[in-house]
This record gives sequence, structure tokens and C-alpha cells, in this order.
Amino acid sequence: MRFELIVIGSGPAGRRAAIQAAKLGRSVLVVENRIRVGGVSVHTGTIPSKTLRETVLNLSGWRERGFYGLAYRVKKDIEGKDLGARLRMTLDFEIDVLEHQFARNGVRTIGGLARFLDPHRVEVVADGQSEVYEADRFVIAVGTKPYRPASIPFDDHAVVDSDTLVEQLRVPRSLTVVGAGVIGLEYATIFSALDVPVTIVEPRSNFLEFIDREILEEFVHELRQRGVSFRLGCRVERVELDAAGWPVALLGDQRRIRSEMLLYAAGRVGATEDLGLQNIGVPTDGRGRIAVNPSTFQTTQSHIYAAGDVIGFPSLASTSMEQGRIASCHAFGAPLADAPVFFPYGIYSVPEISTVGLTEEEVRLKGIGYECGVARFRETSRGHIMGLQSGMMKMIFALADRKLLGVHIVGEGATELIHIGQAVLNLGGTLDYFVENTFNYPTLAEAYKIAALDAFNRMPSAAQTAAEAAQASIAPA
Repeated sequence: MRFELIVIGSGPAGRRAAIQAAKLGRSVLVVENRIRVGGVSVHTGTIPSKTLRETVLNLSGWRERGFYGLAYRVKKDIEGKDLGARLRMTLDFEIDVLEHQFARNGVRTIGGLARFLDPHRVEVVADGQSEVYEADRFVIAVGTKPYRPASIPFDDHAVVDSDTLVEQLRVPRSLTVVGAGVIGLEYATIFSALDVPVTIVEPRSNFLEFIDREILEEFVHELRQRGVSFRLGCRVERVELDAAGWPVALLGDQRRIRSEMLLYAAGRVGATEDLGLQNIGVPTDGRGRIAVNPSTFQTTQSHIYAAGDVIGFPSLASTSMEQGRIASCHAFGAPLADAPVFFPYGIYSVPEISTVGLTEEEVRLKGIGYECGVARFRETSRGHIMGLQSGMMKMIFALADRKLLGVHIVGEGATELIHIGQAVLNLGGTLDYFVENTFNYPTLAEAYKIAALDAFNRMPSAAQTAAEAAQASIAPA
């Protein structure tokens, strides 16, 4: 059977690529190797982790502790079954919506493992049966899977990865997280919100290098205050199970960390091992990721595209969707507008972190004259109403033209608040927008005006800046 497009994988990139091609009037087949559609994002990644976070915050009474004290709980004893109930309902809803979208747009879906036979044919194996499908074009959107080195004794109970953690939810008495990347930090802080003692082990001395350092310092300070331990610059040499079945991590500096559960979250690899890419001349790197043209998402085979986590950074559901859409549009010659320069990055830890634009470190490296403004959530009326004790927004403006350069937020609602900054940044807005416009009161979004005024009070006036620029232009060489 022949299609104009075959999409391998039904996560954010795959679904958007398939639906976009269908809207262009093309025949589309989606191959998914799980029983139900949704990909990593729905089954073990984005949706489960964010659902788990919301469940923990609600059941633990986390958001109300600013008023009622650290001992406040909505539910006293929270167990794995409490966490799983909401997760199953959410996943069923997400899958139902996705299946309806495919059906409504005439996208055909089949379950099975796809493998390239040659540049225009794939074999799909399911339940011991195989069938060959042909297509003019392909989009590879298989996502990633947790990196599981042979030296770590995974048993999917005491020693787990991020997939098995959500598949068999339980609340351990203590937790060690190996890897201070986005996934490791999200789960570390979620369990910390349940008052589980957490130790984070990271072989590098720094982590989340793409986050503004001041925001990260605020984040780490809050985690340390609630008892999270960091072991930075320490490599896990090996993991052993003691007589009680508890994992013990032995570090390179001879320290030992014992906990009831160990989450190994030190990276992910592209799920490309069984795709038969060697049959079509599409190479992968050491972590199974596929290199693509960053503008079109074409691989070394011009009619074969790749999108989503399988191509690497930034590995966000939001950007993966856009990559899938762009790939389909390019494949079928549909017009494409230029992509916005800046996109937001969200980390759904407790507290949240979200950022868009340049960090202060990047501004310095570019040699741009700048000023920063900061707003603390506890200083806003809405923050006080909510009982917030922490959280901050940092805004960076250029001195020369007062344009917004970056917005960085840590705290409640950061991933929602960031979109105001994203819009102003991509539209080339300035500090004056925030100073002159009215924000709903009381809201956390007021922090934009507070931070802008904080920067305004330290910046020279527009007239002064213009005069200085004019003086510099006529100064003798």
C-alpha cells in the first residue's frame, strides 16, 4: 500500500506532521509501536510528569503552606495509587483527543514496529505479522528513551529510570536522583514536595547552563532550604543493592548515598536502534540522534525528515510540534513564514522555571549595554493573597534602545507568565510597553510592571541615551 507521507511515531512532532500533511490534502499513515497513539510524550514523558506534579501539589497542600504552615496536608498519607488515579484519567483523555484528531483529519494509524527496507519502503511488524508500505516522503518522529548503562543494576523497583518511575508509581521513604538535567530535577522536586528526602548527584559542577545564573541560584537556594541535598562534581562509580534491597550509590569521592529508591536520569537516547536507518544511509550520533537541516528538518535523504526529541536540543513538546509542522509544509511545498527568533523554555519543577530570550551571561558576552529589573512575587498583592514566600521575575533591557532582551522567571505560574514576555520580545517591544500599560490587579503578571519600573529607575532616560549616542557619533576617532 502506498501513501504520500508515512510518519513514524505519534508524539508531538509526529501528530503535528501527520495532521498538517492531511490538511494539505495528502494521504498519511502514522505508525506507532505502542498499543495506543501518543508517543513518549503521552505515555511516559511530558503528560505523565506534569500530571504527577499537579497531583502532588494538590494532595500535599503545597500551595497553601504559606498560610497554614509546613505541616499542612490535604491528604495525610499519600501513596502510589493516589498518584496513579489522576494519571490514568489524564492519559485516557489525551489519547482519546488524539485519536479523534487523526480520525477527523483522515489520518490512518496502525500499531507496530517500523523498519526501513529502502528509501521508499518500510516494513511494519505487529503480532508476528508484517506488511510493507511505500511512501513518497517520511517523517521520523520516534522520540527518545532513557539511557540505561550496563553498569547500573536497573530492577524497575528500587533502581528505576523516568519511564519505569511513572509506570509503577510509589512514594519512597528517600530518593537519590542521578542527573541534574531537566527530567532529573523535575522528579527530584516533585518528590521533595511530598517531603521525601532527596539527594541529587551530578558529575558536572554546573547544571542547566542555558538558564540565567541568578534564576538558577534562587532555585537552588529554595531547594536547599527544604532539605534537598546536592552532590555536584561527583560521578557515580557504581550502584549496589544492600541486604535490605536498598540501592547504594558509590561516588568517585568515596561517599556513599543510600536511599529506598534511585532514579537514574542521566540522559536519553534516540529510539532509532530498530529503524533500519543503515538501509537508507541516514546516520545517527553516539546517542542515536539524527542530524537534520535546522531550517527544513531534512535528513541526508532529502525526502526523509526527522523532528522532535530524536534530533536533540531543545527536546520540548512545544518545539517538536512546530518542527513536525514545518517538515510537512516543506515536504509538500506549502508556504512557510519565518520562525520567531525566540521561543520559551519551561521546566516543570517545584518551583517552575521558564525563560525566553537572552540570559544576562549571554548579553555580557555579546557586549550589549544593559540593565536588569527584578520583581519578587511575595511583594505583589496576588502573591501575598496566594501565600507565596518565594518566586521572582528578572527582565533584561538594552540601554541603547530600551528593547527587551530576555525574561527569566522562577516560581508559581512561571510557564504561563512567560508568554507575555515572549510576545513583547518577538515583536521588538521596549521597556516603555510595560511601564505605560495596565495589568489586571491583583495578578502575578503585575510583576512585569514592577520589574520594568525597577530597571527604569536605574536606566538613563531615552533623551539622555539619544544625546550620548549622538555625542559618540561625532567624537573624533
